[in-house]
Amino acid sequence: MRVEQQLQGQTMDHEASLIYDLDDDASASGLGFDLRAVIAALRRNLKWVLAIIGAAIVAGIVLTLMITPQYVAFSRVLVNQQADEIIQGSDVSGGNESFDADRFLQTQVDILKGRSLAQRVIASGKLVNDPRFFNALGGSQTAQGNAAARMKQAVDLLSNALTVNLPTNSRIVSISITSRDPGYSAKLADLYAENFIQANLNQKFESSAYAREFLMSQLEETRARLENSERDLNRYSRAAGLIRVAGQGGAANSDSTLSVTNEALVQTNGSAGSATTDRIAAEDAWRTIANEPLLNIPQVQANPVVQDLLKQKAALEGSLANERTRHLEDYPTIKTYKAQIAELDRRIKTVGTSIKRSIYLNYQAVKAKEDSLNSRVGNLQQNALNEQDQGVHYNLLKRVADTNRALYDALLARYNQISATAGATSNNISLIDRAEVPDRPASPKMFVNLLVAFVLGCLAAAVFVYLKETFDDTIRVPSDVERKLALPLLAVIPVQEEGSTADSLGDPKSSISEAYHSLVVNLRYSTTHGFPKVLVVTSAGQSEGKTTSAYAIAADMARLGRRILLIDADLRRPTLHRRMGAQAPGLTEALVSDVPVSSLVLPSDIENLSYLTALPMPPEPALLLSGDRMGQLIAELAQMYDSVIIDCPPMLGLSDTVAIAKLSDGVLFLLDASGFHRGAVKTALRRLKLINAPILGIVLNKFDPKSGGSEQEYYGYNYYSYGRDEEKTV
Repeated sequence: MRVEQQLQGQTMDHEASLIYDLDDDASASGLGFDLRAVIAALRRNLKWVLAIIGAAIVAGIVLTLMITPQYVAFSRVLVNQQADEIIQGSDVSGGNESFDADRFLQTQVDILKGRSLAQRVIASGKLVNDPRFFNALGGSQTAQGNAAARMKQAVDLLSNALTVNLPTNSRIVSISITSRDPGYSAKLADLYAENFIQANLNQKFESSAYAREFLMSQLEETRARLENSERDLNRYSRAAGLIRVAGQGGAANSDSTLSVTNEALVQTNGSAGSATTDRIAAEDAWRTIANEPLLNIPQVQANPVVQDLLKQKAALEGSLANERTRHLEDYPTIKTYKAQIAELDRRIKTVGTSIKRSIYLNYQAVKAKEDSLNSRVGNLQQNALNEQDQGVHYNLLKRVADTNRALYDALLARYNQISATAGATSNNISLIDRAEVPDRPASPKMFVNLLVAFVLGCLAAAVFVYLKETFDDTIRVPSDVERKLALPLLAVIPVQEEGSTADSLGDPKSSISEAYHSLVVNLRYSTTHGFPKVLVVTSAGQSEGKTTSAYAIAADMARLGRRILLIDADLRRPTLHRRMGAQAPGLTEALVSDVPVSSLVLPSDIENLSYLTALPMPPEPALLLSGDRMGQLIAELAQMYDSVIIDCPPMLGLSDTVAIAKLSDGVLFLLDASGFHRGAVKTALRRLKLINAPILGIVLNKFDPKSGGSEQEYYGYNYYSYGRDEEKTV
């Protein structure tokens, strides 16, 4: 009971230390890397780091002293986008738009860097035969006989010494020359600026002269074409009989002409339209009265003669009606009245018929006029169409003549303008500052070179440390286990410094015992149901402390009051029987015979702890451990005990542990800190993962805290000896 309370107290301390470690790691790796690990790596390789940085600084000093001093002289020129025009039109190069300013300035920079300007500078300064020029720029003079080679060499040297800088949002270009001679640097910078300005001005004069020559040649060609085109136009117009007159009214402008036929067609077509209107009106008038009685025709009713005759008839009809009231029809007066009325009716009919016929005749006359005009329009249209067919070629010839005339006028005007402004060209490039002779070298700069050497040395040292740490399999600190294997670290077992491991395990306050106590506490929380029912203890290779660790775990769990069975499953090199001092048969006997396994289990000196040896050694251990009997045996023993701990053989080269691990509730993987080989360990873990074995975590065995390079930094792993140190002090 006392031991369980002690382990529970250690559990609380262990959990608190875990929380502290997690917080500390979070703060250390907040920038995406473990700062403590970086510092530790640098401290482990401090001598190498200092040596590399020191070598880099020494190399920087030596190189700086070996470099020949270089002097830089600057001249500055102002590049305007467009020169001021003394006379409008004097600039034949055309203006540069504002949006094209950057490209224009970059073009000027490229001109400065060009070989053509370099050749001009060399020629103007007579540098190709100047030995001082070659010495200043660090070149050797070519033989006198080869002028082309000497010029090429001089141009190459000058181009390499030239630097052109155009600041952003500025039109001032800086021209710098770097050489060994300060005076020559200033001279060459001024020569470059002067020749750049003069070359730009010459280019403008050459452009103006070329423009005049070009315009003169174009004027001669255009004049000849204009004469030929106008001659062809007149010749064709005369042959086709085309007469053109200026348009009238809305058609009268400088670009429109009408032929005689077209003008007659326009007039006749207008008259035909009016005649059609008159014919329609006359036809409507006739159709309205054609079938009407004479006295219903409005024109007849409105005729004065008809109106007078109707009045006379009305008077006679009144007198006739009066006589009929007094006399019979054969009375002479009545007959006289009837005869007079009949005469009036005849006269009315005659006048009305005459009026109706006049309306019809008017309709016929208007219709005849319309037909005549339409016939004339048709004839004129045919003539106009014929003229249009002929006018196609006429218009083509006229368009050619007009185009040549317009081109000739434009060329003549531009030629006169350029001729008048010749010699009035201004330069858009001007000198701002001449170069001054530098009084101190621009390079080398000792401080800058040393700083660069220091930075390069630091980078080289960092790369060296990184590569060394990456390919180094040494476990210096326990955190290396989780970083390199991506598995939780359950416990760190310190190396046995003095005495035997058995003595340390017998001492409850020894650092090794305390470490195993901590491991047992962690195993309690490694699964959802507490301690694993079946726990496999294995490692990648041999002699990594599997049997010792399995025994220590079993002993601690037994002291907690749990019924524990420790099985030696290393049928090839069994060791548990030697530790326990018993040569009795065990696991092999249980697998190959029908002897009850309970009769083979032996008690130990520790209460609640029993064990099962691996004896006798079988000829084919792998077949026994992978058979069905092994699974039945483990299931049977798991029912008999609270936990079964199996000490398994190493993983590499053997399949024994793989067969057992898949039957367990958890696998505890031991790692020897003094002989860690990451490739071998990863291979072993990969085999366990292939069968989905429940790997609980890693136990780092035989760990020496001093191997981390800073015992103070990892003092926590010596904490298990804290109580014992106090006892020694007391």
